[in-house]
Amino acid sequence: MPRASSKQADATRAQRTRFLLIGGGIALAALFVYVVAFADLFPTQVSRLATTTPGTLLGKMLPPPVPKLDKDAYNAKLLFLAHLSSASTTMDASTTTPPGMTLIRAATASTTVSAVKKLWPVATVYPNVGALLPEKRIVAYYGNFYSTAMGILGQDPPEVMIPKLKAAAAEWAAADPSTPVVPAIDYIVITAQGSAGKDGKYRARMPDSQVDKALELAKQVDGIVILDVQVGLSDVETEVPLYDAYLAMPNVHLALDPEFAMHNGAKPGTVIGTMDAKDINWAAEHLAKIVRDNNLPPKVLVVHRFTQNMITNYQNIEPLPEVQMVIDMDGWGFGAKKINTYNAVVAPEPVQFTGFKLFYKNDLKPPSTRMLTPEEVLELTPSPSFIQYQ
Repeated sequence: MPRASSKQADATRAQRTRFLLIGGGIALAALFVYVVAFADLFPTQVSRLATTTPGTLLGKMLPPPVPKLDKDAYNAKLLFLAHLSSASTTMDASTTTPPGMTLIRAATASTTVSAVKKLWPVATVYPNVGALLPEKRIVAYYGNFYSTAMGILGQDPPEVMIPKLKAAAAEWAAADPSTPVVPAIDYIVITAQGSAGKDGKYRARMPDSQVDKALELAKQVDGIVILDVQVGLSDVETEVPLYDAYLAMPNVHLALDPEFAMHNGAKPGTVIGTMDAKDINWAAEHLAKIVRDNNLPPKVLVVHRFTQNMITNYQNIEPLPEVQMVIDMDGWGFGAKKINTYNAVVAPEPVQFTGFKLFYKNDLKPPSTRMLTPEEVLELTPSPSFIQYQ
């Protein structure tokens, strides 16, 4: 009996094996027919999965898509700031520019475009992805926490100042709904002084605790911080790197104030200072390295100006993909005077973007009776991308 049972079991196993082999052969044959018939679909399907499926494909991690700047939207916004439409502009094909540069120029043949408008938008490098300008407008409150005379940051306590900043930002958003507003705390981190100090440089550096306070206030308005530097008898190369740890943060930017960049031993406040393009370019390159080293979005570099000589060799200032340049009209007075200053020393000497400062007190000194409104400032050519309140 055991012998017969063993033979029967062996026969059963052999039969099962034949069935499996036959079934497997049929499946392989069917697969072969499918592959031959539909082979042309496989590359398309795999390609489609690779380009549309983030995460994994066949067990392998796919790199995320690299974000790209929408150059058409960028150019259109520049035209918007210059109060131009694409119909009134031409591509300046005769201009030799390195790769990545904007070639849009205002049409020189148009008789309806003013001389100032012909300068804008500026032909310069496109920014890296993540740049604030020109898609957004920065509205900043300026000053120093230790001084009630240097601006609103020191005049009002935070519980009063923060609602005012939010209200100002809302005004600008309402005046130009197409441009979102980014609030900013523009803190004078190095202030020019009337006294020489221990090293004779006529400037004072603020402690980290004050910069930390600026960061906390910016957080309350979901905004950015701008560190404003007045070098006195020192220089940009000495002062700016002292705050590299803060500049390495994605929401911290830089401003330079040529009014208090002194030369030949002159004390701050005795004459209006001046800053050359080489100093501004040095600061830009320094910021660009910080951006590259820390994989940051582009920085904004604001340079204040209200006289011709405050910035020398402006044509040599070089915006970078990592650094966006703003020349800020820093003068005070009645409305027509401020507009004339903007049109005389900022608009005719284009760099990249422009700014405009409004003074809560000085702009009301006689003969002025009121401050300029956002709507009036936006009528300037180009419309400023940076607004500062002192």
